[in-house]
Amino acid sequence: MDRPNILYLMCDQFRFDCISALGNKIIQTPNLDRLVQRGLIYTNAYSPCPVCVPARYVVRTGREPYHLGCYCNENPTPVYHDAIQSAYIPSHDGNLVENSCGEYLARRMGRLGYRTFGIGKFHTSPDVYENLGYEVQIHTEEMYDTPEIKEKDGFASFIMKEHPEYAHLEQLHGERTNMYFVPQMSPMPAEYTVERFTADQAIEQLKKEDERPYFGFVSFVGPHPPCAPPIPYNRMYDPDGMSNPIRGNSYTDRMDEQIQWMNYLIYADEINDAWARNFKTRYYGEITYIDDCIGKILDAVEERSDSDNTIICFFSDHGEMAGDHGGWQKETFFEEAAKIPFLLSWPERWNQPEVRTSLISLTDLYGIATAAAGAADARDGVLILEGEKREVLFGVHGRPESEQFKMMVRKGEWKYIYMANGSREQLFHLSEDPHELVNLASSEKQVKEEMYQLMLKKCQSEPGLKEAVLEGRMHGIPYHPRKLERLHQFDFSKNIMDYTVPSGCSFMSQALFLEE
Repeated sequence: MDRPNILYLMCDQFRFDCISALGNKIIQTPNLDRLVQRGLIYTNAYSPCPVCVPARYVVRTGREPYHLGCYCNENPTPVYHDAIQSAYIPSHDGNLVENSCGEYLARRMGRLGYRTFGIGKFHTSPDVYENLGYEVQIHTEEMYDTPEIKEKDGFASFIMKEHPEYAHLEQLHGERTNMYFVPQMSPMPAEYTVERFTADQAIEQLKKEDERPYFGFVSFVGPHPPCAPPIPYNRMYDPDGMSNPIRGNSYTDRMDEQIQWMNYLIYADEINDAWARNFKTRYYGEITYIDDCIGKILDAVEERSDSDNTIICFFSDHGEMAGDHGGWQKETFFEEAAKIPFLLSWPERWNQPEVRTSLISLTDLYGIATAAAGAADARDGVLILEGEKREVLFGVHGRPESEQFKMMVRKGEWKYIYMANGSREQLFHLSEDPHELVNLASSEKQVKEEMYQLMLKKCQSEPGLKEAVLEGRMHGIPYHPRKLERLHQFDFSKNIMDYTVPSGCSFMSQALFLEE
């Protein structure tokens, strides 16, 4: 068998339970359903750090967040960031040795003889448009801090040049700040949005002829809020057909202070059930629209003669709370935020769908690609294609020395969560309690202690986690809530930094404007 093509399809903030063929009876995802029929469905896949920047560095490097010095939406520690960009680094005697920290996956696949292309949201930091090693690399980012950055963006420059009638829009993907979780509609038709642009650029790459197999990475901005699907996807779902958010015991739901802090940050602290149901209609509409874009990509793959020898993997960087447990956004270890969809197809190898319950992490993507290329390199993951499995899966969020540090341990049917702020603990039996409504940390002390010891041993053995330990125990910090603040994300490229009164208003009209 010739080496396969490899195509990674990634979404941002896509919940694990939003694929029709996997049990969601409301949402329409006919093209992801096509992928379900092509191969393996992993029902226990997780983001090792459920937030954008670290999750994406994990995908690029196959390394855990604590090996990257990136534990939340922050810049990786400089020494790590410098190391992960090169295949070889100088040793103590000046000779070049293979870099154990890692080389970006795209660069590695290029060295292995693959034609590489990357299109969409990469969320690199601190350089928004960092060269990641793709032969063709087209960015479609969310925010533009300066006019120069906006000009570098593939989608923004496309709109400015090809469709200047939309150049007046301050935020091309929907309004943020106080509108983050307000149901919206795209101001552009379905043919001109960032999702369709991403799909069209991917299709152009798939149509190219080259004797080399291809490695493609296609990363959609959505369904990350604000959810602003275009017509007619904005009106596909009736809010009266949507369920209310799932809530458990209020104390258990709020043990992670990140939930209250985040809710206030993005103006989601007073969302009621009716609002939540309305939001879900646009979240689902955005997913169905992206599904349509994915369908066009799948059609392009299937038009090629080598379609059966093509690995396609669909996944997300993390999920979305969507009001469950009283939370919005991500950055918690509840299933809604930490668990992800993970579909893996390869028709020449698997000719019918198969559900697998083994524990999967975003770290495993590096090994999937390199193993398929004939140079298996698991990094911090396991080699799925070679049948390897993990017994325990860990997740981390927040710097180990900080109050925000928390850690997840998944083993068997159990999930344990430790939060340094107040030394709070949660323990859930997921097969009996899939919605995590009953915290068993007090009643199942033996299981809790086993999971605690697994976590402690892990932290003691990893340099990037050692600061989470003090005198042989996890370093708990007396609880206190974080200072609440609001997020302001306007169009920084136009020097809009805060709420403003429109120019030209009289003093009286300004007063009326502010009152309204």
